[in-house]
Amino acid sequence: MQSVLEEIKNSQRIVVKVGTSTLTYKTGKINLKRIDRLAMVLSDLHNRGKEIILVSSGAIGAAVGKLGLAEKPTDTKYKQAVAAVGQCELMYIYDKLFSEYNNTVAQILLTKEDVSIPKRKRNTQNTFNALIEMGIIPIVNENDTIAVDEIEFGDNDTLSAIVADFIDADLLVMFSDIDGLYDSDPHKNRDAKLIETVYDIDSVRCLASGVASNRGTGGMVTKLDAAEIATASGINMVIANGENIDSLYDILKGKSVGTLFVSKNYTGSEE
Repeated sequence: MQSVLEEIKNSQRIVVKVGTSTLTYKTGKINLKRIDRLAMVLSDLHNRGKEIILVSSGAIGAAVGKLGLAEKPTDTKYKQAVAAVGQCELMYIYDKLFSEYNNTVAQILLTKEDVSIPKRKRNTQNTFNALIEMGIIPIVNENDTIAVDEIEFGDNDTLSAIVADFIDADLLVMFSDIDGLYDSDPHKNRDAKLIETVYDIDSVRCLASGVASNRGTGGMVTKLDAAEIATASGINMVIANGENIDSLYDILKGKSVGTLFVSKNYTGSEE
């Protein structure tokens, strides 16, 4: 039987999630070099015939930098207004950079209702499938401009796993500001060891921290929640460091990168 890494090599439909901390500097300004590399790598894989879906945070972060705000607003109406500005900024950058690599992108903004109400879910799936058939790379974000508690996902880690599930993805790669899941906090313990493979998420729950960067909304807790959704849906998931977007090539070569969460459907040999 093939190993799980061999299985990952054969992944065709791939969801890639990038967080705000990957897309912006500590100043809050957009990291254009990083986004350019992301566009190049994803375009290159798309040109190889891979079906790529990008779930991107960063709209509010982009707007905070553009508007010169000291911090993200907390009041709902201002948060939504800033998100509206940020979506324009972020998609302008994505459209420009992906176009330079001869690829077309499309924006899809979602709320929970779009994936939980059966008719809306079917329509959303049809849109994704049509875009992919047309050779267009969907770029997905939560619709922060209208989302309120009742219809929001809350974080794009969860959103990326839900998207991967309902479009029948083979692989979810989540780029973060850390190499993966460690056996202790690597910021506090120099001897912390990276956990390369996880078969049972419950066994590592106690290792997760809910602390996120001041630019993002998620932490390791939300990533484990996402891994639980993905693996239960038969999708392998990898957490890798967003400082090295090129590691996506290694992942798809079957190399061990970051932390791999193995699909519940996996029945092959362990390595």
